[in-house]
Amino acid sequence: MRFLNRQDELRRLERLAKNQEGGFGVLYGRRRLGKTRLLLEWSSHHDAVYSVADQSTAAVQRRYFAESLALRLEGFADVEYPDWRTLFARLATEARRTRFRGPVILDEFPYLVLSAGELPSVLQNFLDHDAKEARLVLVIAGSSQRMMQGLVLDAAAPLYGRASEILEISPLRPTLLRTVFPRSSAADAVRNYAAWGGVPRYWELAAAARGSLESRIDQLVLDPLGPLHREPDRILMEEIPSTAELRPVLDAIGAGAHRVSEIGGRIGRNATSLSRPLERLTEMGIVRREIPFGEPARGSRRSLYRISDPFFRLWFRVVASQRGRLASASPPERRRILTLHLDALIGAAWEELCRVRLPRLGCFGKQLGFEEGSRWWRANDAEWDVVARSTSGSTLLFGEVKWSRQPVSLPGLRRMIGALAARPAPDLPGRFASDKKLRALFVPRVAEAVPRRISDVVVVTADDIIPKDEDQGEGSPRTSGGNLAGRSMRA
Repeated sequence: MRFLNRQDELRRLERLAKNQEGGFGVLYGRRRLGKTRLLLEWSSHHDAVYSVADQSTAAVQRRYFAESLALRLEGFADVEYPDWRTLFARLATEARRTRFRGPVILDEFPYLVLSAGELPSVLQNFLDHDAKEARLVLVIAGSSQRMMQGLVLDAAAPLYGRASEILEISPLRPTLLRTVFPRSSAADAVRNYAAWGGVPRYWELAAAARGSLESRIDQLVLDPLGPLHREPDRILMEEIPSTAELRPVLDAIGAGAHRVSEIGGRIGRNATSLSRPLERLTEMGIVRREIPFGEPARGSRRSLYRISDPFFRLWFRVVASQRGRLASASPPERRRILTLHLDALIGAAWEELCRVRLPRLGCFGKQLGFEEGSRWWRANDAEWDVVARSTSGSTLLFGEVKWSRQPVSLPGLRRMIGALAARPAPDLPGRFASDKKLRALFVPRVAEAVPRRISDVVVVTADDIIPKDEDQGEGSPRTSGGNLAGRSMRA
């Protein structure tokens, strides 16, 4: 798969490389998001040294790093370096002598720290003195988010305040799925997002597989020999330190336990002992904490915890509880198991996209933009899938999200809109009392051209949420016309 997007990240790395005084950059993010691919793409345009660490001893790690540096600094690997301080001192000397400025890239940096705990302090001294004199550009990268954040964001850490560029790599935008699967419609992109999320490695595997989405999920995920059949376990084990002990928490959430008390009951643990595991999973971007719109994040007693990564959501719903059955099931039987859950998973992904993509929509009018949406619920009151406030703070949006395999007909659309218009608005805190109220219906496709507004309800489709042309430019919101036309879904 060709290199996609990441233009903002490349621009920031280029800015670091062009700094005549040198500099220090830090890049981190969960596994499979393309950090290494980004670094290799950037380094290909420079006289760079790229070295990746593994789980070996400090002496072996220094040997590997020296051999990488020898590709640019002749003879660098001809001697043994007794410690990191000696190696970095030689690097600075040779860099000054040859006017080599890098970039020098140390990927999987946490593995180096595991084998040499003194390395962050040694690197701090190097950055403050020798590297600065040599005007070197140095970048470290790693997938252990907790360790990488601790190394550079913790005020007590040796490397705190040294980095001029800190990049957290996030999942790719869902609009890029329409580039990876060029014949797909917006509704197809939603279905692909429900399976693969925004993880480029999963996109690459899915694009190389054959058949329908169900067939690709079967080949890659459900089949015990598929490359992603054990993927969540690998990611949890590869985190530093290992987060394998968090697996039961994910099992409980994936099976439908979303309150802390429910999660604790499922795994036999006191609810008060779950704050750290849930915080860790949230830091990794696998779990998210939800609170109803309008409530303060701190102190809310109505928190829910959900698996935020679509692939993890699919795996823990379909694979985790069926591993024994899948081990001996035929491909048709595996797909029947998937069919029991797939529509619900796609519906959850569609709802999530409607909330997250809300700030990028232009279908509410040129002067009206909204912040990211949230859900709202309380006791026995009717739930709202999307509640958001306008960026101007003058309007509240109340939205209902519906997923269907087939395009929605005009009569069906009118029935949904009638039910939505009749639903009482949520009882929000008084600070929202003077806001104007706007309602929206989110459906994947409509069967025929319909007005943008029907009975003062805005109709939003997948073509608004995942437009094909967004990534042609800088990703600015797309404004939509007055009518919506349905599109047929392609496999």
